[in-house]
Order: sequence, then C-alpha cells, then structure tokens
Amino acid sequence: MINASNYFDNLNLTQAVDKVLFCIKTKGPISTAVIANDLNMTGEAARQHIQKLTSLGLVEGAQCLSQTGAGRPRQNWVLTELGHQRFPDTHAQLALQLIDSVRTIFGDEGLEKLISQREMESREKYFARCKNLPLAERLEELAEVRSEEGYMAKVEQDDDSWLFIENHCPICAAATACQNFCRSELALFSEIVGDDGSIEREQYLLNGAGRCVYRVKVKS
Repeated sequence: MINASNYFDNLNLTQAVDKVLFCIKTKGPISTAVIANDLNMTGEAARQHIQKLTSLGLVEGAQCLSQTGAGRPRQNWVLTELGHQRFPDTHAQLALQLIDSVRTIFGDEGLEKLISQREMESREKYFARCKNLPLAERLEELAEVRSEEGYMAKVEQDDDSWLFIENHCPICAAATACQNFCRSELALFSEIVGDDGSIEREQYLLNGAGRCVYRVKVKS
C-alpha cells in the first residue's frame, strides 16, 4: 500500500500541475479545454499537465456524453482514489482509532452521544454566522464556514434552486467508519435552511461520487 504522505512529498509537483489537480478536484468531471480556460493556459499546456497527472496515477479519464446526447463521448477528467489523497483527511488514523475506542468502551450509544455533541457545537457555530440572513446569503455564509473547516464548499444557482457543493471531506475516514456523521450534518443543514425550503443530497462522496452535492429548493 502506498504511503500517501511520503508519496506526495517525493513528487515535487509544480505549482501549475497542482493547480490543474485542484481544478479537477473542485470541478471534475472536467474537460481539457475547460481546464485550460479556467486556469488561463494553452490547451497544449493543460494536456501536458494532465498527462503528467495521469502517469502518476492521480487522474483518469471519464467518458461523458454531450448534453444533447448526440455525437461521440467527450473525454473528461476526474481524480483517482490516490488523487483524492492529495487533499488531506484531517487526522484520519487518529479519528478511526478514537471511533473504535468509543465503540469498544461505550458502545454505539456512546458513539451517538459523541456525534450529537459535535452536532450541537456545530449548530451553535453555524447559527451564529447564519442567523437573520435571507436563504441565499445563509447558504453562502454556511459555505464559507464549511470551507474554513476544510470542505471546499460553494453555492451555485441552478434554475429555481441552489446547489450546495462540498468538494472535499476532511473527515472522510471517520464518515466512512460511521455514516451517522453524514446523517448528522444533513440534519444540521436542514435546520439552517429551515422553513424557507428543503434540502436533499444528490451526490454522495461515500457512494463513489467525486463530491457531496445537496439541492436546496425554495418553498413555494
């Protein structure tokens, strides 16, 4: 098994290549042309950087049909499992050890109390930042708070709804070991949205998606 920390330390990726990797992380699946445009580089430069990332096992191709469904599939790029490890899962091994210890000593009930305590502390923090704001501003503020916590969050308008997108999960190892962390966060997001709308998860990192995406619909 590759030691990801040592592996990346030895790669010495250039700033430009790292920017391409970050672009694919936050926007993938994404085409070479879009990467070049977003990073203000030539198509040839983007192709060379992608080739480098592919040879290192950090990026792989994903065939995507055009929006009309016609024509040949377009080659887009996504991060591999190793590529995702370029972005740290905060204290992953320690988190897993703590979860295992809590389960062993206090059982599932004790673990649930731990998650509830985390939820309560997050609720206090989020509501202090988001209260008394219109829904759109509330979501933007929540995205800012979550980004400060390492989730690379952003909000995008999508017709008459919003997409709340988290491009990274800094507690992925813990969430994989106990998906009640994810349940707790979704419940908290629902509280933030409140009576102004509804929120549901459309893409889920733990189900193989490249990110977690939540759709927020305004109450009509």
